Amino acid sequence: MDYCSFVSFISFLACNISNDKSSDEIAILSVFFTQLGDTLATIATLK
Repeated sequence: MDYCSFVSFISFLACNISNDKSSDEIAILSVFFTQLGDTLATIATLK
């Protein structure tokens, strides 16, 4: 998958996940996925 397709897919996924969610729920999901990504990056670096 090229980088433009990947970026488009992530945007599509974010829009679909956010459907029917309140602003608070979207904020919680954002923090969750940010922490998940940061933790995965840390694990990858330390391996």
